[in-house]
Amino acid sequence: MGDLGQIFKAYDVRGVVPDTLDAGTARAIGAGFARVVGGADGARRIVVAYDMRPSSPELAAAFAEGATGQGLDVVLAGLGSTDMLYFASGLLDVPGAMFTASHNPAQYNGIKMCRAGAAPISAETGLADVRRYAEEGVPAHDGPAGTITERDLLTEYAAHLRSLVDLSGSRPLTVVVDAGNGMGGYTVPAVLGDQHLDPLPLRIDPLYFELDGTFPNHPANPLDPDNIVDLQARVREIGADIGLAFDGDADRCFVVDENGDPVPPSAITALVAVQELAKEPGATVIHNLITSLAVPDIVREHGGNPVRTRVGHSFIKATMAETGAIFGGEHSAHYYFRDFWRADTGMLAAMHVLRVLGADSRPLSEITAEYSRYAASGEINSEVADQAGRTAAVEAAFADREGVTTDHLDGLTVTLPGGAWFNLRASNTEPLLRLNVEAPDQDAMARLRDEVLAIVRA
Repeated sequence: MGDLGQIFKAYDVRGVVPDTLDAGTARAIGAGFARVVGGADGARRIVVAYDMRPSSPELAAAFAEGATGQGLDVVLAGLGSTDMLYFASGLLDVPGAMFTASHNPAQYNGIKMCRAGAAPISAETGLADVRRYAEEGVPAHDGPAGTITERDLLTEYAAHLRSLVDLSGSRPLTVVVDAGNGMGGYTVPAVLGDQHLDPLPLRIDPLYFELDGTFPNHPANPLDPDNIVDLQARVREIGADIGLAFDGDADRCFVVDENGDPVPPSAITALVAVQELAKEPGATVIHNLITSLAVPDIVREHGGNPVRTRVGHSFIKATMAETGAIFGGEHSAHYYFRDFWRADTGMLAAMHVLRVLGADSRPLSEITAEYSRYAASGEINSEVADQAGRTAAVEAAFADREGVTTDHLDGLTVTLPGGAWFNLRASNTEPLLRLNVEAPDQDAMARLRDEVLAIVRA
């Protein structure tokens, strides 16, 4: 198979079709995955799903062939979101593989894999072995081939989410949803609309629900402000109560209020944490080190135990397992729930927000204002050849200042007296340094941001 280093990342597989990822490669990876989960874990079947990209069905079928060739049975779930694949892995207690490139452009595709119960798999915990088997080939299986059975899990997925958050008593809400031609167009009607289950007191106003992996309207990446312009305009145009935007595989959800203004993911993390802590007082809540300081503040105020972790789903999920945390949130709009096998689901986070809004007469902007206490820069990327050298220069510039503390949990985090802080992290895949800054007010944030950037870009 040759070197697959181009497409195997720290947590998943991602490549350009057919240049670096084709059916033959997917078949070899399927065989390698079967060898890893069938050997060390003793799995006898796996579940496979795929998104709306034109290449996804062929790649998923090839992966399934590779797995059945190693004697494993495959449950082919067909179209689904990534969190629906995690649901299937948890429900069936089997390893899973999701074919998606999330928010990447149309020419990309990829594979997100997990162990049984939606447990994460990364380069350190099995993904490197999958790559090795795919490159070198796996020993021939001397028993019978596995079988492939098809199973539609959409209704069960929707019913499970509905069982976790009851929206039936909500006041009537008008909700604009931008699916970006991604999998939200498939899952939102089943969960929030009137397909399959009893109708909810929600009027869904759909934007770009047609499944189209060529993304004809805008990229399915709501983290980029340019890609939520249509959502913001529609919310204002019809006087909606809230707007929701999902990324391509619909595992992340971004929120805008009734004015069309984005609600920071940190504010959503704090809001959902309060809801979860009401169910289990004193529980642990995970937040990555780039979320706002408001998150641990609010968790403590509501009797919870905030635990800080590195960026990335494998770290969040591992820490949740170690601590028994009820919930976890990231600045990138990934939200993790113990009741959802510690996996991330933007849909469940959106439902929590809708429940809070539906039980309150105030508009969303007033509700979320109490969860947004600091001014944040958002993530700023700088192309830097010497990432380590520039990071060291920044650390040196702040080293002798009174009251400054630093840590290296993930990149460099510098905390200044008075509540300002910044984090500088190197990208794993590109020559970039990623900067996040937060301070008590906008002016203080801007001054600190500009000072750090001047050093980074010197």
